[in-house]
Amino acid sequence: MGGNKNSFIFSLMFVAALIAGMSACSSPTGKKGSGPEAYDWVLMDESYVPKNDVETFIKTDAENRGALPLYIRNYGSDKQVLGLFKGRQYAGPSPNTLEMLNQGLDDWMLVDIKYKTENEREVVRTVLYFSIRGVWKVGDSGALVTA
Repeated sequence: MGGNKNSFIFSLMFVAALIAGMSACSSPTGKKGSGPEAYDWVLMDESYVPKNDVETFIKTDAENRGALPLYIRNYGSDKQVLGLFKGRQYAGPSPNTLEMLNQGLDDWMLVDIKYKTENEREVVRTVLYFSIRGVWKVGDSGALVTA
């Protein structure tokens, strides 16, 4: 009788661990915490309608430099992607580190920008933007390091 009870408990523990593992691997939104590959490149050209202040800044800057069209991949405030970021000032920071080192930090956002230079060389860079006291600015520039 004790053997059946132990195998039942073991089976319940196994099923619970399996369910917990499956829920940890999946995400409710399909984007948050999924890594860079879960985000799509979006074409930004003259007809693109920016979704936020950072995208408006990127589009305006690209228009002024004659760099449109370009592609962006907006990660927003995805903490997992932030951990992959390596820039000049930050290497794999956490949101707490960003808050500690930037007084008045309201929000942050990571965006990949892909464009071609005059000699057709493709450039991809990741830019970390900060909102400090309501004003967005470039905080750092670098790349995502994925193994």
